[in-house]
Amino acid sequence: MGIIHSMEPHSIITTLLADDHAVVRAGIRQFLEQSADIKVIAEASNGQEAREFLEKNIVDVAVLDIQMPLMSGIELTRWVRSSNLSTGILILTAYEEEPYVRAVLQAGANGYVLKSADPDEIIQAVHDVFQGKSVLDPNLTQKLFTQLAAPDDPPISEALTTRELQVLALTAKGYTNKAIGMQLGISDRTVQNHLANIFQKMDAESRTEAVMKAVSQGLISASLDEPTL
Repeated sequence: MGIIHSMEPHSIITTLLADDHAVVRAGIRQFLEQSADIKVIAEASNGQEAREFLEKNIVDVAVLDIQMPLMSGIELTRWVRSSNLSTGILILTAYEEEPYVRAVLQAGANGYVLKSADPDEIIQAVHDVFQGKSVLDPNLTQKLFTQLAAPDDPPISEALTTRELQVLALTAKGYTNKAIGMQLGISDRTVQNHLANIFQKMDAESRTEAVMKAVSQGLISASLDEPTL
C-alpha cells in the first residue's frame, strides 16, 4: 500500500502516521483527529514510504511504529535526525522492553508511547512533541528509573553550579536545548556547553543517564520539577 495523503494549509499540527497494519493506522488516525488541531496528512505502511514522504514534505510530527518493513522506526528516526529535519518523532508501539526504548531514544526520538495508552495520552504526546518536549510512557518511567538510577552510583567528581542544576532540571522535564535556552534566557550553544560540563562531572554519556543519576543522588527532585538548591 502506498502513501495516502491530503495536503491542507499549515494551520494545524501536521502528522505522518507510519504503521504496517492498516487497521491500526485507521484506529490511531480516528482518535488523533478527534483533536481539532491535529491532522494526519499522510499514512505509510512501511518506513521507506514514510521517508519518501518526509523527503518532499514538511511534517510537524511523525508517529512511527518500531517494526516496519523496508525501514524500521529506529532507522527512520536516525535518518530524520541525520537529515536535520525539524520533524518531531513520536514512537507509538507495543514494545515495552528496555533495549527498544534505549535504542529509540539514542536514535533521537522525542517520545515513546505504548499503543496500550489511552487515546487522550497519545493525543497529548503529539502535542508535547510538537512543543519541543520529550515524552515517555508513564508505564515505562519506573522501569527505566530502576535500571538506570543505581543507588550505589559514585558521587560526582565536582559540584554542579546553580545554572547547571537549572539546565539539568529542565532536561529532566523533557525540554530540548532550544526550549531550555528560552526558559533561562541563554543560547542553545550555552545550553549545550552546560550539558557537556554536566556529563563530564557526572560521568554520564546521555541526558537520560545524567538525569537518573541526579535523581538517585538527590540533586533534583524525584518529581523532576525543580532542582534541589
